Amino acid sequence: MFFRHWSPIGEANAFEKENPIMKGCYKMQIGFIGLGIMGKPMAKNLLKAGYSVTAFDVVKPNLDEVAAAGAKAASSIAELSAECNIIITMLPNSPQVKTVVLGEGGVITAAKPGTIVVDMSSIDPMVSIEIEKELQAKGIEMLDAPVSGGEPKAIDGSLSIMVGGKEEIFNKVKDILLVMGGSAVLVGKIGSGNITKLANQIIVAVNIAAMSEGLILASKAGVDPEKVFEAIKGGLAGSTVLNAKAPMVLDRNFKPGFRIELHIKDLNNVKDTAESLGLQLPFATQALEMMNHLKEEGKEKNDHSGLVEYYEELNGVKVERLK
Repeated sequence: MFFRHWSPIGEANAFEKENPIMKGCYKMQIGFIGLGIMGKPMAKNLLKAGYSVTAFDVVKPNLDEVAAAGAKAASSIAELSAECNIIITMLPNSPQVKTVVLGEGGVITAAKPGTIVVDMSSIDPMVSIEIEKELQAKGIEMLDAPVSGGEPKAIDGSLSIMVGGKEEIFNKVKDILLVMGGSAVLVGKIGSGNITKLANQIIVAVNIAAMSEGLILASKAGVDPEKVFEAIKGGLAGSTVLNAKAPMVLDRNFKPGFRIELHIKDLNNVKDTAESLGLQLPFATQALEMMNHLKEEGKEKNDHSGLVEYYEELNGVKVERLK
């Protein structure tokens, strides 16, 4: 790997002349916490781009895999936090982020003032605001930067990244974000990234539900659902969701790119946030109820395109390619 970590300024300037694409990167030591289905490929993409990465995960095989790709494996969150000036977290939900960042032995206990924490988890926006307030008291900056696109886009580095926080902090890490994503948009103050992610998850869930209803209608009427998909995908009903999920349904392939249980988590955060704002969101509420029904049947590990199975059970018809 060609990256030089914490180089003296003179040596760094010479390095930049040889590698202009890496200008300014000698100053950065990135910590990455959370190497699951999304975090692992994201960390690998940073390594491929030449960044120096120190990684940590409680699941040793995941940590070993990223270390084999060139990362330094930290023995603890505190060790990682002490040596990194940019710390990325990619964790399941609000409680895990709070523990990792604010808990005993967490980021806040060892990170230096001026460190930037970029939480790329999808969590409750109110928790992002709470964490940022505590970090600010220690001189540590924070962005909330959840992503959309699932595992395939995490692997190819084309995630959509929605960011909340200060513009000057966002500008410092934007190039890093664009290694992991095809877009990185600052949408507002801290918490705004996760508000945007919740809006995204409502729209995705309702799209999958609408697709399921349409394909159920076609199948019950004896019309080939694959031909229906081909006919409508170029029109107003077409969408990224339709193009990604309809073929999975037709192939009966519910191997997760994004699991039902994770969408349930996001829709629960939608529910809590909506209640705090005095909103009623009937479509999101219905989608959550349908996904919870599938969870009760043991299907929570399936891809969220498996929402079609709720409609199939309800109507006694199966959506699949005609033989």
